[in-house]
Amino acid sequence: LLVVHPSTPVRSVKELIALAKSRPGLLNYASGGNGSSGHLAGELFTYLANVNMVHIPYKGAGPALVDVIAGQVHLTFGSVLSSLGHVKSGRLRALGVTGSARSSGAPELPTIAEAGLAGYQTTTWYGLLAPANTPADIVSRLSDEMKKAVNATDVRTRILTDGAEPRGSTPREFQSHLQSEMKRASTIIKRAGIKP
Repeated sequence: LLVVHPSTPVRSVKELIALAKSRPGLLNYASGGNGSSGHLAGELFTYLANVNMVHIPYKGAGPALVDVIAGQVHLTFGSVLSSLGHVKSGRLRALGVTGSARSSGAPELPTIAEAGLAGYQTTTWYGLLAPANTPADIVSRLSDEMKKAVNATDVRTRILTDGAEPRGSTPREFQSHLQSEMKRASTIIKRAGIKP
């Protein structure tokens, strides 16, 4: 989610872009650190919107979110799992969902692309990895068991209620996803000049 502190004078993605354009360098966004998913989400946003916002890296997404809630930083691109409860309580204002589809946990929120920034799409995801030389039968069993767990009614319901989207994939599908994500992240990192 793209979330702002309630004192930030914007209520939509278009208003955020307009404010950032009218006052370059005024707005700042928190992330879990240089090169984190929140940092890359912010860099993609500033590139596509052609705005200048200041990146404030933290030592983790938790401290970054806390400072946005406290009003020390204007906004962040936080995971639905950690941000949505604060939106529902009024401690944060959500402007949009970073992914390509609306969140099941907050279907009233538009995607950032729907809200006025064409081409914007990024997600935070979780996956299960094993050492490179893990035997294929063990990888296959881990994958099968993980799919069963993710698709169990109680687990699926809980994940959806929290605003995340449960998915299971084959090892080959996940490998393809990883390669695609590395290519996408590499493009953002090079364009933004992010250094390790």
